[in-house]
Formats: sequence, structure tokens, C-alpha cells
Amino acid sequence: MPSREEIFKHEQEQHINGRNSSMKTDKPIIYIDLDGVCADYNSYFADQYLEHGREMEDIFLDKEVFNRLSKIDGCVKAVRILNNDYDLYFLSTPIWQAPDSYTDKRLWISKVFGNIATNKLILSHNKGLLKGDYLIDDTKSNGVGDFEGEHLWFGQDYKNWDEVLLFFDKISK
Repeated sequence: MPSREEIFKHEQEQHINGRNSSMKTDKPIIYIDLDGVCADYNSYFADQYLEHGREMEDIFLDKEVFNRLSKIDGCVKAVRILNNDYDLYFLSTPIWQAPDSYTDKRLWISKVFGNIATNKLILSHNKGLLKGDYLIDDTKSNGVGDFEGEHLWFGQDYKNWDEVLLFFDKISK
């Protein structure tokens, strides 16, 4: 078994020599938003605000919010199916006033999606900066309107994950 020093030296050499210097893929790229697309933030928010009388800011700043979010129906199945033919990334806007949300989003996707999510989380307040083919998002904010690929407006134009899968099934034929 290699020592810690040997492992560190190996990692350093890999970094210097450009391990993964090119990560281009031939697969089309899909970015998937988390809140409201995979994580049922809207139901949790409504329950806490309407049923329990919590203030909006209190809910946003809750350090445990992501541990309490359930999955949107069909998201895990859809992600597994799409992962076969597309290069998937999770693209989410963290809550600036809640720095824990950065880590919490990472932990949530690992818990829900396992290995599919490894090294696949991108956090940005401007989604229009990314290059890709498709963006599945439930809003048009945070630069979504500037995204150069096709925006699949989840919950509006595509009501659920079955409709999203139907879209991708149609374009693959």
C-alpha cells in the first residue's frame, strides 16, 4: 500500500501533467437544475411558509433545508436514462446568503444520484455562461435566457419528467 507521501506525489504529478486536460465528449450536453426540477424545494417552501408560518428568509437560511427536500417524481429514473446518451451536469444557483447551500447541494445530489453525480455539479449565478445543448430548468432567471442551447422549461412547457423523456425520445429518432 502506498504511503500518503507517495499518493500526494502521484496526485501532484497528475495535476502538473494535465490529468483530464481535455474532457470533451461526443455526447450532447444536458444541464439539469436542482431546485424545482430534481429537489422538491417548492413543496417544502410552501409547507414551511403556509402551514408552519415560517418567514421566507428563515426558510432560505435554514442550514438543514437540503436534507429535508424530497425528490421530484421521476427525476432519478430520468437522469439514469438520459445519462446513457448524454453528458449530464447538475447546474444550480446556490443561495448567496446561505454559504452552506453550496455544500448541501453537493451532498444532496450524491445522496440521490450516487455515482452519476460524481464531479458533475456546477454552481453558478449566471447559467448563460455555460456551453451546452440543453438546459432543464424551472425558471428563466439567473441567465437562463442567455443560454445558447435549448431551454426545456420544466413545470411549464414540460410539466414533468415523463414529458422531458418524451422530448428526448422524439429527437433521438
